[in-house]
Amino acid sequence: MAAIVRRQRQRRRVCWALVAVLLADLLALSDTLAVMSVDLGSESMKVAIVKPGVPMEIVLNKESRRKTPVIVTLKENERFFGDSAASMAIKNPKATLRYFQHLLGKQADNPHVALYQARFPEHELTFDPQRQTVHFQISPQLQFSPEEVLGMILNYSRSLAEDFAEQPIKDAVITVPVFFNQAERRAVLHAARMAGLKVLQLINDNTATALSYGVFRRKDINTTAQNIMFYDMGSGSTVCTIVTYQTVKTKEAGMQPQLQIRGVGFDRTLGGLEMELRLREHLAGLFNEQRKGQRGKDVRENPRAMAKLLREANRLKTVLSANADHMAQIEGLMDDVDFKAKVTRVEFEELCADLFERVPGPVQQALQSAEMSLDEIEQVILVGGATRVPKVQEVLLKAVGKEELGKNINADEAAAMGAVYQAAVLSKAFKVKPFVVRDAVVYPILVEFTREVEEEPGVHSLKHNKRVLFSRMGPYPQRKVITFNRYSHDFNFHINYGDLGFLGPEDLRVFGSQNLTTVKLKGVGDSFKKYTDYESKGIKAHFNLDESGVLSLDRVESVFETLVEDSPEEESTLTKLGNTISSLFGGGTTPDAKENGTDTVQEEEESPAEGSKDEPGEQVELKEEAEAPVKDASQPPPPEPKGDAAPEGEKATEKENGDKSEFPTPHTQNPSSCGANGLFFGFQGGPAHSRDGPDLH
Repeated sequence: MAAIVRRQRQRRRVCWALVAVLLADLLALSDTLAVMSVDLGSESMKVAIVKPGVPMEIVLNKESRRKTPVIVTLKENERFFGDSAASMAIKNPKATLRYFQHLLGKQADNPHVALYQARFPEHELTFDPQRQTVHFQISPQLQFSPEEVLGMILNYSRSLAEDFAEQPIKDAVITVPVFFNQAERRAVLHAARMAGLKVLQLINDNTATALSYGVFRRKDINTTAQNIMFYDMGSGSTVCTIVTYQTVKTKEAGMQPQLQIRGVGFDRTLGGLEMELRLREHLAGLFNEQRKGQRGKDVRENPRAMAKLLREANRLKTVLSANADHMAQIEGLMDDVDFKAKVTRVEFEELCADLFERVPGPVQQALQSAEMSLDEIEQVILVGGATRVPKVQEVLLKAVGKEELGKNINADEAAAMGAVYQAAVLSKAFKVKPFVVRDAVVYPILVEFTREVEEEPGVHSLKHNKRVLFSRMGPYPQRKVITFNRYSHDFNFHINYGDLGFLGPEDLRVFGSQNLTTVKLKGVGDSFKKYTDYESKGIKAHFNLDESGVLSLDRVESVFETLVEDSPEEESTLTKLGNTISSLFGGGTTPDAKENGTDTVQEEEESPAEGSKDEPGEQVELKEEAEAPVKDASQPPPPEPKGDAAPEGEKATEKENGDKSEFPTPHTQNPSSCGANGLFFGFQGGPAHSRDGPDLH
């Protein structure tokens, strides 16, 4: 009996030891589950985290504030961030950098570089001949690129999140303006890599705001489509977005709410900063007039004095939003001379009259891209700090023709909360209620190629072809496959932006080069010589526009087909032969797109052709694999992309696939044991020469 009791005690000790080990593992695992989001604005940023026991919380900085200025002061041996850097802006304006996001992905001849230099002449911008961009020259030995400065800010935001969460954090979702192109998005990813962050997604700030609005109003969304317009005027830019909310039927979760971006309009330079600069210039003129008889130096030539005036202009703009007039006063503005002047709201509105005329512009752009009228918009909701200016609300209300403007959303924190919700979804460590998100492509992308054709016997000519890969306002993330059926030798093709006619002349200059990259394929001719007995199915190029809106070429493969007779016990099958060329964009095969509670539909659509049509018999095939929910029968179909008629010979089919977009996985086998299995042979792809902004790899 005593022996039995001893054995039971030993078993209990072992069980308790196992329980302790499991608990320790669970506690260690919980210390690595936290994720963060960074709502990266032009003037300030908001950081939010999700961790076990802390659902969607805004991070407080060291000054216990929920909003942190995006400012960094750089010295030889120390750096200051946030409010500390803002206080240093008066003492050392040259070394204090702000609003540097406007330089991301911009070449030195971009108009925004000249605009930045005009706004902040105290900063010395030097040319980088290797990347064709600019550097901040702090001292003869100290210079930083805008991406490096952003990397410092992102690293600082991570330290704030880790201090608040009391655990290390590496995964993050970062918001970017919806108008960022490929070069600008890659610049943000480059900065995040330097900061040691794993970017789960670059989410458009307007999409994050719409997601936050929908998540907290889930019960109000039903099968009836609701069209909401979000008007976001921040410090540096203005974005207007039309979003459709409704419930849709999904394969796994049944009826779930969905938001779909239907229309987008923007103004890159309309925001609170430009209003503050106008006020700063007005205050500088008043100060010079007060010292006119004293033969004093122009205050505009003193960087410290101008930094003080900009800070006072920021305060003045805020106060005049609630008061008819206010007294601007700065102690010891320059040469120990105090400054005091009265400024009225009427004067402020006269200074910014041309800016207020631009307020309706993004609204019209959004309506045009969504192909909607104002009557279809149920509500207009204000987002962003600059929308608090009374004149902005007055002009906007008149433009949209509504009784009132919606103010039922946190204008400062909505994007951060939406981004951190998406971070929780993508982390796979939290159980989150599904909310389908269908974002939209702002800048169309196409493939261009030239080949030789024989118009008459013995007469050859070159023919230029264009194929739209991702159409404007089409959904993403998605994958596309384009098949070149008429090539049997090495060739090149170009990936460029499509029709940007919706941009004005100034926006086109700011946009930069419309050429993304050139892909050079080698070994195509050798593959055709090696497999002369097989039927060619073309050269297939697989493209991926991921969740961050970043384009990549996953692989290019040559596919051959033949009929193989197997033994009676095995079925005959078609053997496909191909090869994958990876790392054309420097990254190898891109993993499958992460799911966001959506089901996947694989489509093969007609490709709208730009330019001349192909002659009969030619097939330039364009396949699409896009994430999209299985819609309820009562849901109206989404608008189809515009374009000319598809060339003759292109096919359009539609079939349902599994839960993810899938492509055949390449694998190599012995040629002698081909049988019913696929054999992938090799040809080599040349480098992908990026021509859109700096090379950030």
